Amino acid sequence: MPDHTILGGGYHATISERGGALRGLRHGSRDLVTSWPSDGPIPYYSGTVLAPWPNRVVGGTYVFGGRRHVLPVNEPDLGHALHGLVADRVWECAEVFSAEDDHGFVRLTHMIEPAPGYPFKIALEVRHSVAADGLTTTLTAQNVGDGPAPYGCAPHPWLLAGPDVREYELELPIERVLVTDESLAPVTLKDVSGTPYDFRAPRALGDTAIDNAFTSIGAGRARVRGPEGGVEITWDPAVMPWVQICTGTYLDHRGLAVEPMTCPPDAFNSEADLVVLNPGDKHEASWTIAVFDDN
Repeated sequence: MPDHTILGGGYHATISERGGALRGLRHGSRDLVTSWPSDGPIPYYSGTVLAPWPNRVVGGTYVFGGRRHVLPVNEPDLGHALHGLVADRVWECAEVFSAEDDHGFVRLTHMIEPAPGYPFKIALEVRHSVAADGLTTTLTAQNVGDGPAPYGCAPHPWLLAGPDVREYELELPIERVLVTDESLAPVTLKDVSGTPYDFRAPRALGDTAIDNAFTSIGAGRARVRGPEGGVEITWDPAVMPWVQICTGTYLDHRGLAVEPMTCPPDAFNSEADLVVLNPGDKHEASWTIAVFDDN
């Protein structure tokens, strides 16, 4: 599957047409995200675009517009529909430009056609661009069907700051955590105070296992520090009021997943922060990955 290389501001990004994915990102000689071979499988959704829903639809079923819909279950051990419909699809390159001293970008498109479980038609465009302030990705969705459609989105980068996530320090200025049951289905929101999930002040992850969504965001930013330096992801919390953090515990996978989301897990059922696109409506979300230095 073709890759596209874009350069700018000291950054080097590799974009795959599979999943519209960020397959690699370097600043100088340092890798900022987990990568994968161009001809191999995409491990744990690394760098992919998640749409028309992020995270899980519990049981793969939901009701919208008075109709019950049944999605394909792609998380069979837990019984859920995970991470949307486009993370493993081929996207089409519409435009690419690279200029090492300034900025580079690539623009990819994909059409979600009506299908069992999601009988809606959504046109997607993702634009990855690099410049001195990092890699900025903008995902635009438009309902090109003839009826309202439920929608949500997120990216799925695994940020790298060293070989062992237990050595990472996480800074996450967020007030509440979504507690889940054993199947990772949402149960209740809790204040992070007094829980293992309070990273409002930077502290080491250590052996803390996290696979939770967070909300009540003070600033749209998560910062990771480690032996190899600092990396951050920033976003607009008015557009993406949730973020999923996953330490990858027991996955044997490098990095820390930080996924800004427009809605929480199972929003197709709870309707919490669910975007409803009427015919012709557009939705746009952006996020930026960059290095940072505290000094």
